Amino acid sequence: MKIIICDENHGATRAVVLKGWMRAALGFCLLGLPVLLGYYGYQLADTRSVRIAKDEASQAWAQGLKEQKADLERVKQEALNQLQTLTIRMANLQARLIRLDALGARLTNATGLDDGEFNFDSVPSIGGPEIPLGSGLQLPDFVSELDALARQIESRQQQLNLLDTIIIEREADSEFQVSGRPVKKGYISSGFGRRIDPFTGNVALHQGVDFATGQIGEEVFAVAAGVITWAGERSGYGKMVRVNHGNGYETLYAHDDQILVKVGDVVKKGQLIALSGTTGRSTGPHVHFEVHKNGR
Repeated sequence: MKIIICDENHGATRAVVLKGWMRAALGFCLLGLPVLLGYYGYQLADTRSVRIAKDEASQAWAQGLKEQKADLERVKQEALNQLQTLTIRMANLQARLIRLDALGARLTNATGLDDGEFNFDSVPSIGGPEIPLGSGLQLPDFVSELDALARQIESRQQQLNLLDTIIIEREADSEFQVSGRPVKKGYISSGFGRRIDPFTGNVALHQGVDFATGQIGEEVFAVAAGVITWAGERSGYGKMVRVNHGNGYETLYAHDDQILVKVGDVVKKGQLIALSGTTGRSTGPHVHFEVHKNGR
């Protein structure tokens, strides 16, 4: 194999004869070197692609981990907020339960009711057969404690409602129960029964009790709640007030100087209804007081 070399300056040519090993070397350079360079370039590109893929995967994993950590922090914060809310709720329930117990105890003592029936220090008695509704979820102790407090408060509320009903009934009974004096000042000047009539001197039946007031204008009060059925003049009684208390009971307040109510008025026990006087058949300022049961 010959290689012809031309000289551009002198126009001469020179032939070079290549030996076997030279031809092999030249062939390698002309053919093998491009192959090697191509292979190396391919390997380099492949390695770079792998590195880029690894970097992208690493970045994606890091981003996913970051998002998971953010989600975990968010869930943790929500749990802390819920725990704080539950803690505040438990504190409020406990405070409310303490107030209910204290109020119930005071009401029970004030009304003289049986401590065993309204014992606000004991755990409410409950029971009954268990009917399973499935496995369900096991509530944490904290939530179970909240439920227990809520049940106690509900029980206390029911006790207080019943206690309130009993107190109202007792107050109503006391309100309509005829008792006490119709005046705050004065004394009993004549009792019920037989006496010497101050006008005739004969023995006569006195159907009420006289309360001498010493002067005109002393306050006269209803001895029980009721409805005014008479408010005006009546023969022998002068100015008189009559109150119907129900259950067959009536009271009369006679010889008044002024009447402060009218027929149909609803009065409470202890309400001012008249001012004492000496009207009608009277020897001086006093209140003639009668109590009737079923018209007698």
